Amino acid sequence: MKRKLIAAIGIAGMMVSIAACGGNDKGSSGGGTDAKELTVWLTVDAQNNWPNLVKAADAAVQKAHPGIKIKHEYYGWPDKNTKLDAVLATDKVPDVVEMGNTEMLGYMVKGAFAPVDPSKFTNSSAWLDGLKASVTYQGKTYGVPYYAGGRVANWRKDLFASVGAKTPPKTYSELLSDLDKVQKKEGDKFSAWYQPTRDWYAAMSYVYDAGGAIATESGGQWKGSLSSPESIKGLTEFKTVIDKYMHGDKTKDESDRYIVYGQGKSGMIFGAAWEGATAADPKNDKTGKLKDNLENFVMPGPSGKNMPVFLGGSDLAIPVKSKAQGVAAEWINAFTGPAGQKGLMAKGNLPNNKTDLATLKNDPATAVPATAAESNWFVPMAPGWGQVEKAQVLQTMLQNIGTGKETVEAAAKEADAAIDKVINTK
Repeated sequence: MKRKLIAAIGIAGMMVSIAACGGNDKGSSGGGTDAKELTVWLTVDAQNNWPNLVKAADAAVQKAHPGIKIKHEYYGWPDKNTKLDAVLATDKVPDVVEMGNTEMLGYMVKGAFAPVDPSKFTNSSAWLDGLKASVTYQGKTYGVPYYAGGRVANWRKDLFASVGAKTPPKTYSELLSDLDKVQKKEGDKFSAWYQPTRDWYAAMSYVYDAGGAIATESGGQWKGSLSSPESIKGLTEFKTVIDKYMHGDKTKDESDRYIVYGQGKSGMIFGAAWEGATAADPKNDKTGKLKDNLENFVMPGPSGKNMPVFLGGSDLAIPVKSKAQGVAAEWINAFTGPAGQKGLMAKGNLPNNKTDLATLKNDPATAVPATAAESNWFVPMAPGWGQVEKAQVLQTMLQNIGTGKETVEAAAKEADAAIDKVINTK
């Protein structure tokens, strides 16, 4: 699935007055069920890739509410939030809006979305942990998970077969052994594993695998925990990977990883599930060898378990100013219910729940991303997390570690101090 989430948690343009707006405190399934119109904002992914699912949800709502008019607007990811921020300050808001799961927190903190009753939505008891976290703030639910996208490892079969590795590694020690052989064969100008230093999604997978966390909450207060013994263990192992196998620019992030991979300068990556296939696209494959030569596999963790991965994805939320909250909730349930999830999975997406995810593990075509997504993590749902991201605290820490500017311990301690200054501030 090639779709980059725009992490726009810190929304500078959102009006503070949103928090004072009235809404249905009992959850959006309880009011606005007699609405005559419904406005649904989705991204162009739905418009281009699964319009039949949108029509099916419309039909279900129109059957229950004869005569209701349903209007759809579609936006590109870079444009949606600019438009949303503007209309949230007015009374002409959409009734349903698609959000990247990393975008939800800032809006929930500001009170932009109405709370919903999870029990009103099919499979809510089985929502994927990372997606459930993305719609939950201070004990209330403010959205419904739509679909997910996970992270996997991907390697060049030819390179690893040339050193005797013909099947993907099942354990972390096997992986390191294979990487060592490739690195020795290809030399120091080659990255056996191209792992951008500033890629905090990968680095934090190491932290969570070791039992650490970015930040922890106690008594309603959040505190950075990157300097905990567990987090230090994960960060230290991440640095080992950077030192041994990453021979590219150690000040870069992951934004062009698939392009670098397509240039044939590395043997493996660990990233979004779509990156390998995109690297092998003829317009990106500068080697002419990547088609049918790249293979996804579940990333093993140093802990002996599968590496926990960050789940990207989309959620659906109901603005607190919507006059049709009840019908909006019905539309969301029709769209994200069993038939909708089946349709989304057929298009290569991961479902929003563990029950459907388990079915994908039985299909060789989807077993890898489905298995990888079972173990997942999400960002701290703290009021000031958007400020942490905006300040690029994690990226700075990782660059200082990867380039050797600071020790792991010193960089982590500085990151915790920076996190503590803002993470509890709305």
